Amino acid sequence: MAALRVPSPSKSSSFWSSSSSSFFSRCSLGHKTLAFNESRFRICASNSFKCDLPRSVNYGNGKPTIPILNERTLPKFLESARMETTVNRNGAKLKLFSGTANPALSQESVRGCDVYLIQPTCPPANENLMELLIMVDACRRASAKNITAVIPYFGYARADRKTQGRESIAAKLVANLITEAGANRVLACDLHSGQSMGYFDIPVDHVYCQPVILDYLASKTICSDDLVVVSPDVGGVARARAFAKKLSDAPLAIVDKRRHGHNVAEVMNLIGDVKGKVAVVVDDMIDTAGTIAKGAALLHQEGAREVYACCTHAVFSPPAIERLSGGLFQEVIITNTLPLAEKNYFPQLTVLSVANLLGETIWRVHDDCSVSSIFQ
Repeated sequence: MAALRVPSPSKSSSFWSSSSSSFFSRCSLGHKTLAFNESRFRICASNSFKCDLPRSVNYGNGKPTIPILNERTLPKFLESARMETTVNRNGAKLKLFSGTANPALSQESVRGCDVYLIQPTCPPANENLMELLIMVDACRRASAKNITAVIPYFGYARADRKTQGRESIAAKLVANLITEAGANRVLACDLHSGQSMGYFDIPVDHVYCQPVILDYLASKTICSDDLVVVSPDVGGVARARAFAKKLSDAPLAIVDKRRHGHNVAEVMNLIGDVKGKVAVVVDDMIDTAGTIAKGAALLHQEGAREVYACCTHAVFSPPAIERLSGGLFQEVIITNTLPLAEKNYFPQLTVLSVANLLGETIWRVHDDCSVSSIFQ
């Protein structure tokens, strides 16, 4: 089985800093299929997402190499056990950049290349968004063939509709900005609502990070008969149902909540049976953790044996850490689509890497292969 390998950064480097943006571009790569090995990677312990393609490739010694023209540090987001230091620098096919927006394009040509800009619009959201737009514009003016904006966390996704008068639909505005800047495609992870894809007038590849969490849960010694998947609100029922179906077709429970103000939630009752069960609460993001913490308290009141919290985007606005580390959860499982400050780590937290999942998606997009088949 062939392995994709790229150099890992030093431990002191920081990919997710607001002043850094990274992209890699690839011109006339001949690899039509690529498969990763099955080693495990985890930030807190071991996890994995198995990124397998239908068939493997063999080039030379069986390990396709990636020519790199730039010695700058590879972003931490792309670190994994599969991405090690097997590099051929004699070619000009793949370029890695890391640094501020304009200098990143000052030394290397991207003319005729397919460029992938990796930038989450996490806080400071406005700075990161502006940096992404500048990079897209710079690539367009440098005659890049195709520009794909890879946005692990779309920070404005919750502003997808008007909830009151004189309110902006910021998700649509940001989509227009990215499109007008010159992006040809967007690749985003776990959008807050599916209709956000319709705000873009360009193709959008929606990457679901559920397989990463499911693979980790499958590695735990939890009896499938004891599992129950819980949606923290009515709006997340479809997400929780899809998660439960893939998790041994577990039963579903729903927490009914009434929100009385912005970022303030009040749990009212529970739909479903959780007595003596291991409850897995699934959501796309955790912000202040008010909803999920009150839901966990209700689950314990209803007799749940253990409560796990799973989400893709760990926004963790205060006082989220206090609520999550207060003993309500056996484990809080998140992914690294957002930077996580060292002060926000707590004993129950597990961080899973989506590097392989996102890397697999990028290769498939470039090679015109199916992306949806990854999640089937």
